[in-house]
Amino acid sequence: MAFEGTDFEDTDYAKPRASATPGRAPTREELDSQLTGTQQQLAKLRETQEQLERARVALEEMRRRRAEFSAGLTDMRQQLTRGEGLLQKAELDARREAEQLARTLSAVRGSLDSLAPLSDAAWTDENWEQELTRGLTAIENARLEFNAARLKWPILDGTATTDARGESAGGLAAWTDLSTGQLMRIGFALTWPLVLVVAIAAGAAILLVLRH
Repeated sequence: MAFEGTDFEDTDYAKPRASATPGRAPTREELDSQLTGTQQQLAKLRETQEQLERARVALEEMRRRRAEFSAGLTDMRQQLTRGEGLLQKAELDARREAEQLARTLSAVRGSLDSLAPLSDAAWTDENWEQELTRGLTAIENARLEFNAARLKWPILDGTATTDARGESAGGLAAWTDLSTGQLMRIGFALTWPLVLVVAIAAGAAILLVLRH
């Protein structure tokens, strides 16, 4: 089939291609200008790189500080919460200890006051036996009170370290390490003054009966 009377025309085949005309070589001035422009662009790129590097360092520092803030906040909250609980317990124990100490102090002061009026200077031939018995009883009561305070507060024996209950940390262990014989001797040392008071009182009563 012939294609006659059509407007289509393949210009690539209709006309020969024009050959590229080679340009002239750049002059020295043009090369210098191009080199200067390239160096300026390179300087700008270096400045941009330095700015980006400074921005990267600043961002890393901010990220580090942010992480430090989060970790420090969590750590301090945990430590302060634990510390609050420990201090609350210590405060409660200290209040209990202070209350026990106040009661013991009051008892010791009472015992001291009970000994204040005791004096053999005012005894007479008629009442010295009764006064002696009463005085020994007061002394024994004061000794028992003081021994009880010593067991509760080792500071009375020169031990400065006590726990929250007013007992030395090794006080209980020291008592449990004692033998039965040692415990019996300690018990006898604590009770013999009372036995002596009872014996004196009984003797005084017998003397009064014999007199009458």
